[in-house]
Amino acid sequence: MTPSSQNFRSAQFRLPSWMAWFTLLMFGFMYLPIAVLAFYSFNDSRYSTGWKGFTWKWYESFLNDSRILTALANSILVAGFAVAIAAVVGTLMAVGLARYRFPGKQVYQSIAYLPLIIPDISMAVATLVFLAAVAIPFSGGLIQLGLGTIIAAHVVFCLSYIAIVVSTRINALNPHLEEAALDLGATPVQAFIQVLLPELMPAIVSGCLLAFVLSLDDFLISSFTTGGGVKTLPIEIFGRIRTGVKPDINALSVILITATGFLFAVAEYLRYRTEQKRFKD
Repeated sequence: MTPSSQNFRSAQFRLPSWMAWFTLLMFGFMYLPIAVLAFYSFNDSRYSTGWKGFTWKWYESFLNDSRILTALANSILVAGFAVAIAAVVGTLMAVGLARYRFPGKQVYQSIAYLPLIIPDISMAVATLVFLAAVAIPFSGGLIQLGLGTIIAAHVVFCLSYIAIVVSTRINALNPHLEEAALDLGATPVQAFIQVLLPELMPAIVSGCLLAFVLSLDDFLISSFTTGGGVKTLPIEIFGRIRTGVKPDINALSVILITATGFLFAVAEYLRYRTEQKRFKD
């Protein structure tokens, strides 16, 4: 390597001082509140006005709080069922949009991805109006607001997130792989399960993790579609912080941030592996 090329490479990767300070300021603005939250979750005082010593009792209080644990179980149940349903439907939707042609395909594709850009409050109100004006009267009262209606509402936006992640992967695949499997005697179902599905699995898992976190954290849609006595974790937290943020809520928030951060890290790792495999192919 010549001296001129070495100087070029060093100049290319030298970060300007103002950009370094701007980056530091940006990350501080985003993550300093989280650091303060984590710090005060170990505060021995019931209020965040002053430090009174280190303690683990707020984490113990969270683990012994039956209402919080029930709400957490409800949120995990809702997210699990919503993501499971959306994974199947979203994957089939992405495959159909990528591999087949039919009348109104572009219109259907635009409508399918609308939940990604529609504000949550609009979706929440629309879902509540639909349930109250159509679903509940049409079912003769069999459908009632509760965990079932929350799951149905969450499927709508989870579906779009999973479908768009899977469609990104399927558009990068070689379409002749399925044709080769069909030429070798495989049925369309066998070609999908044995050839296409393994290639899509990293994208499906990544999309499911993203949708699971979004469903777990959702407040607006859940609050509009839940029934009396049924609370998810965001609803339970919102009801408590109206009288002030307690240290046990701080501890719960730290646990949630850590868990969601881990899930996002897994999703990003799977997305990275998918991109690397696509470039190799």
